Amino acid sequence: MPTISLCMIVKNEEKTLQRCLDSVKDIVDEIVIIDTGSIDNTKNIAIKYTDKIYDFNWINDFSAARNYSYDKATMDYVLWLDADDVILPADRAKFIELINSLDPSVDIVMMKYNAAFDEQGNAALSYLRERLSKRAGKFRWQEPVHEYLPVEGNILISDICITHLREHPPLPGRNLAIYEDIISQGKELTPRGLFYYARELKDNGKYDAAIEYFNKFLNSGQGWVEDNINACYELAKCYKEKADYKKSLTTMLKSFEYDIPRAEACCQIGYYFKTIESYEQALFWFDLATKLPKNSWGFIQEDYWGFIPCIELCVCYYKLGKIEEAIKYNNKAAEYKPNYPAVIYNKQFFERFNTNFVS
Repeated sequence: MPTISLCMIVKNEEKTLQRCLDSVKDIVDEIVIIDTGSIDNTKNIAIKYTDKIYDFNWINDFSAARNYSYDKATMDYVLWLDADDVILPADRAKFIELINSLDPSVDIVMMKYNAAFDEQGNAALSYLRERLSKRAGKFRWQEPVHEYLPVEGNILISDICITHLREHPPLPGRNLAIYEDIISQGKELTPRGLFYYARELKDNGKYDAAIEYFNKFLNSGQGWVEDNINACYELAKCYKEKADYKKSLTTMLKSFEYDIPRAEACCQIGYYFKTIESYEQALFWFDLATKLPKNSWGFIQEDYWGFIPCIELCVCYYKLGKIEEAIKYNNKAAEYKPNYPAVIYNKQFFERFNTNFVS
């Protein structure tokens, strides 16, 4: 059975570190903590779990810190977590089962990352991450921010989930400042850097600059397919913020150049046609969103693959006077979120009609 080193980089994580380590302490063989400058109780918590605690002088480079943590690992495989991540009991059981049966030829294990949740506690945003890597493979982190391990070799896609339970928002402008420091030094951003810099610009309300860099990224022709698709979504949002709805639409359509349509894009296109009261066209796109295979390695916003298109189909069918179809899709939406206010309102509203309502 392979042994596991848990490697973490932390700073001022006294509110979350114990919760994280309690969830994983008995399924790993070694815990390595790299502290990048805590001034709270983080180290005192960490020492209850491990004596392998090291200081790292922060140099605005997440990959450098993570690579330093990997240099300290001594076990067969390396697992990474952030302090506000946990492994829930069901996934801990799956993790133990995986380790007990892991083929030693496996280089990388991909695990689902549940990064955000809806009001009912269901995963709202998820994506795959390179979570477990063979130490002998000497995998190295790349990019100073939004860092990643290049995925190569024998890759296993697991159904194990890592759950992100954020207690506080990231420092505002931190990532943007790192990118702008790189640019101020005359260094060129990688294609991935262009994509994530554009996202940081958009998230900070700098839409004109974001549009410029999203287009630079897409025009480079060097992006990973999932980043290309996501760049189209984010670029479309920028155009929408500037009330350029036609460009927003064409940018969403551009995402189809890279792969089969994704539900997120189909729903956004559906919203466009719904806004201009072209309900038949809106129906087409919302209906398509309900029929697509969900096999993406990229960001998956779960509601767009079920609840949202159903609730929007309900509205569009009602606008077209097709009450039974509207009721049908409100019922389908209720299968995802039975207590959602719009679902309950619609149910009460449709009970006024002389139509059998199936709850």
